[in-house]
Parts: sequence; C-alpha cells; structure tokens
Amino acid sequence: MSVLNRCFLLLVVLILGISSLKSQSNVIDEVIAVVGDNPVLRSDVEYQYQQARMQGVTFPGDMKCHIFEQLLLQNLLLEQAKIDSVDVSENMVISTVDRQINEFINRAGSRERLEEWLNKPLHQIRREQRVLVRNQMLTQQMQGIITDDVRVTPAEVRAFYRRMPEDSLPMVPAQFEIQKISVEPQVSIDEEERIKTRLRDFQRQINEGRDFATLAVLFSEDQMSAARGGELGFMTRAELVPEFARVAFTLQDPNRVSQIVETEFGYHIIQLIERQGDRINVRHILLRPRASAEEVTKARQKADSIANLIREEKISFEEAALFHSMDKETRLNGGVMINPRNQSTKFEIQHIPPTITRQLERMEVGDVSSAFELMNERLGKNYFAVVRLKSRTEPHKANIRDDYQLLQTMLENQKREEAFIDWIIRRQRETYITISPNWINCQFEHKGWVK
Repeated sequence: MSVLNRCFLLLVVLILGISSLKSQSNVIDEVIAVVGDNPVLRSDVEYQYQQARMQGVTFPGDMKCHIFEQLLLQNLLLEQAKIDSVDVSENMVISTVDRQINEFINRAGSRERLEEWLNKPLHQIRREQRVLVRNQMLTQQMQGIITDDVRVTPAEVRAFYRRMPEDSLPMVPAQFEIQKISVEPQVSIDEEERIKTRLRDFQRQINEGRDFATLAVLFSEDQMSAARGGELGFMTRAELVPEFARVAFTLQDPNRVSQIVETEFGYHIIQLIERQGDRINVRHILLRPRASAEEVTKARQKADSIANLIREEKISFEEAALFHSMDKETRLNGGVMINPRNQSTKFEIQHIPPTITRQLERMEVGDVSSAFELMNERLGKNYFAVVRLKSRTEPHKANIRDDYQLLQTMLENQKREEAFIDWIIRRQRETYITISPNWINCQFEHKGWVK
C-alpha cells in the first residue's frame, strides 16, 4: 500500500466506522508525542486502534505503532498547513459532517441508539467529527499541494514502459466505451397542477400552525433530508441549484413559507431556519410529479423508434443523441458516457450500471440496444435508454499504444510518492518532534521521527 493512501486509511476508518465503544474515561491519557505545536495523545491511538479492530483492518507488525506513525505524519502535514496558511471551507466541513452523522444515525437505527453506542450526546459527536473531518480535509489538501508540481512527459512515459519488466506490466481488464440516448416520459399539466395543489395545502397547514418539519418527515420525497424534517444544513448559494437558491436566499422570516419552487428535482416549498454570513440553513418539502402509464409507454416507443432509425442508418447515433437525448451530460458529445472515476470514456465492467451491463452481455461492437428502463438516482426519475457498444478492449497486459493513460498515471503516482517521501524527510529535519520513551522503539517506516 502506498504512503499516500496509507496516510489516510485510519482517518477513513474513523469516519466510516460506528463502534459500540463506551467512554474512554478509564484510559489514563497522556501526551506521547509532539509535532511542532501539535500533541499526539495516547487516547488518539487507543481509539483508532479499537476502530480499526472493529472494522477488521490489519497491518503487518505492531498495529498501534503503525497508527502512532500515521498520527505523527498527520500532525506533520497539519503543521505545514498552518505555516502555509492552508484552510478548508467551513461549509464543506459542516456539510460533510452532516452527511456522516446522518449515515451514523441510519446505521445505529436512531439518534438515541447512536448516543448510547458512543456514550456521548449528539452535539459532542458532531463537534468531535468536525475536528476529524477538518483535519482530514487539511491533510488531503496539503498532500495535494506538496505533489502538485509533479508532471511527466510522453518521453518519460515511454521510457518508464521500456524499463518495466514484462512480468511487472499490469493486466488491464476488459474495458467498454458506451454511447447512450435518454428519453424521459412527459409529465402532464394536470399532474403538475396536482402536485402544486398539494404543496399549497401544506403551505396553508403550516400557516395555520402545523409544524413544517413534521410534514417533511411524512411527505417529502427527498429521502436524504426528510428524516431530518427537511433540513438541508448550512449551504452557500453555489451549492444549491439556481432556482432553489434564488428563492431560499430571499427568505427573511423563519415563520413564513416560500412560494412553490420548480427545479430539475421536482417542486419544493422552503422554510428558513438560520443564516450565517453567506451560508443559509433551510428545510424543504419536495414532491415529484409522476408521468402517466400512457406517457411512459410513449417514451418507450419513442426510444425504440430512435434505435430503429439508427439501425437502418437513417440517422447516426451521434445525431440522434444531439437531437433526441434528454441527457445534458452526453448529448453534445455523441452520447458517449464519461467514467466519473477518471473522466475517461472507458469503463471496467464492475463500474457500469448493472442494467446497462445486462444489455452489453448480448451485444457486439457497433450494436444498438432496444429501449430499456433506467433510474436517474440523483433526480429520482425513471427514463428509457438506448445504448450502443462503441468499443470493447479485451483483457491484456498493458501496452504503450492502448494504455498510455494508465501508464502515465502509474508513473505520475510513482513520482508523487517519491516527492512526498522526500518532503517527509525534509520536514522531519526542520520540525520540532519529540516522542515519549515508551514509543521510540516502534519500527517506523520513516526513520526520522526519533532524533
């Protein structure tokens, strides 16, 4: 495992893990190291050790020593972040913590169960999580700055490939390039009016004294916020879709409800909770109009007719995507799907949505599928898709012709690793570091901690 990845593994364990640890008050705490102005506490090591064991994480050698070194490294990065005045968005910290706390509550089953498991009130859990998340974001950002100047040239990539022994070349799994056209069922004016009428009734009930949060829990179709009474947490204008932000940021009175707002997600009503500078916390109720069975049938038939026109070569897939696809992300590039993991056009089979995978299993390169139904998870809407298998690369050992991007990434990662290790060595020499005698016998990966 690389130093870059290993550096944050335990932080990830902390953020993703929910354990049944009770209070650590029985642990006699002590400062076991100081890096610059940052202390490392024995309780930090013990807590992360218990979390790692709970998650089944293992390391060669002494796990506590390994955790200890990761905390030393984290504090070295935090010290550098302080020197360089590196900061992170407080709003990003808060929104990340809100999302994590919701995940914790869902896993525990309830807020009360979570507090019982951790033997802490929710406000304390949230406060501690904010420290963890802020430190994680700072150290990630600092690492990015340290290795930001790493660049490789085509000549270096070719030389890297020539130097690599044949048996060290990675196997590249089968990869697919896919084009997609999306057709959404139309929603009738009557259905839109039905949704608006229902939201107007909610407005009336709230104005007559009914609790907005209760209605959100019962009726809002935004699953992420409904359990919190529709509360979104503090956000900037840029983090909200424009139509929603435009109305939300005009709200002044927490006792009043907004007008009905239409966005790509559906229809909303909004209530102000609190403002903090350029951030706002609101709650909302979302209702999504539904297409009729007749419109769903029409959408499927339209998608199938588009597929037939392409097969009959009366229109190219690229032209069909431009003129008929409702997918804003792909319609302008011929319908070619982009892999969000690496922004390339190639997908490994496990990263393709299963519904699309089932279509590909019976397709040859150049084939166009019949229409099939998909779900837009972000918007919570069903639609019909037609896909074309643009290319398929069979499993093979990496080569410079087909896998230049992969080899370039491998070399860049190697150079980033080397640059990061050089930085650690240099900063260890320049930074005040002291370690408790009880911990100096750890087998450290980086030898410069003990001076």
